Amino acid sequence: MQKLVPDGQRRTLAQLDERLNFSVGDTGAKRSAFWVMLTLSAVIAVAGVVGDSTATVIGAMIVAPLSTPILGVGLGITTGSGRLIAQSLLYVAAGIVLVVVLGVVFAQVLPNPTNVLSNSQVLGRTSPTLMDLAAALATGLVGAIAIARKDVGDVLPGVAIAISLVPPLAVVGVCLGSGSPSLAAGAFVLFASNVVAMVITSTAVLVAAGYAGEVDSVTGSHRRRAYTLLTVVLLVVAIPMVVNSLSSVWARQINTAAEQWLAGTPGAEVTDVTWQGGTATVAVLGPETLPSLGELEQTVEALIPWNPDVQVVHTVGSRLVAE
Repeated sequence: MQKLVPDGQRRTLAQLDERLNFSVGDTGAKRSAFWVMLTLSAVIAVAGVVGDSTATVIGAMIVAPLSTPILGVGLGITTGSGRLIAQSLLYVAAGIVLVVVLGVVFAQVLPNPTNVLSNSQVLGRTSPTLMDLAAALATGLVGAIAIARKDVGDVLPGVAIAISLVPPLAVVGVCLGSGSPSLAAGAFVLFASNVVAMVITSTAVLVAAGYAGEVDSVTGSHRRRAYTLLTVVLLVVAIPMVVNSLSSVWARQINTAAEQWLAGTPGAEVTDVTWQGGTATVAVLGPETLPSLGELEQTVEALIPWNPDVQVVHTVGSRLVAE
């Protein structure tokens, strides 16, 4: 742990409390800055999602302050401060409501709200996988180290942390406002997993850095209960991520099987494979006559550990290339 947080660069517990606790120091300025910056970052993020602009979403990542109360939860668990935990969670919850409501409002003024559901900013955040969880754990580690060390700048960790927070919430609001609660749920899973991962990693880093030992009132049993609760919550949000990861693998396998199924049909090609619930939908562009669907169903049943339904959406025609 010395290499992560050297004694010479380690912030004191009082300095950490000053940075992460909105009830310490100039409380009015802290709270004002939090709400102003969060509101602006939410507007920027929602505008970027609606306009399918990666550059605009990056702008929201730079100014978003939502990581401060999340790290405050980690500090509260480390020091056994129930008041800090409750206060930080309240700020996180209020921030969630603010960003989601702004997303819903923006969606209401769109001329065709269903179009936004197919853009890259939405689709990239509604089906989180285990890779997103791994990134969240690394992001939380970066944030905890940055907050504990004096020599690590605030800008780069702030960007890394914000990338997993405000944009998914903006997607939640836009999807709810566009009448797609299932996509909104997927984006919220991404946000929730990142929050839990950040709390776990920040708590682990701060405990390992010795901050817990500076507070006599914290007992091992209290911390173990907190770790158990966090682990349970992490497992709950990880379940849909595991399902999405497996769905991606199965979709690739079905795509390969479908290409082999069409290998003997000149001009036929697989244009898309989607997985929804227990049904695999294969989009095919080709001549009017295709091989027997039973052959594809048998191959898919051999790949997937249960008997999924296989649907083929057949578009008769061919791909034209301009000369």
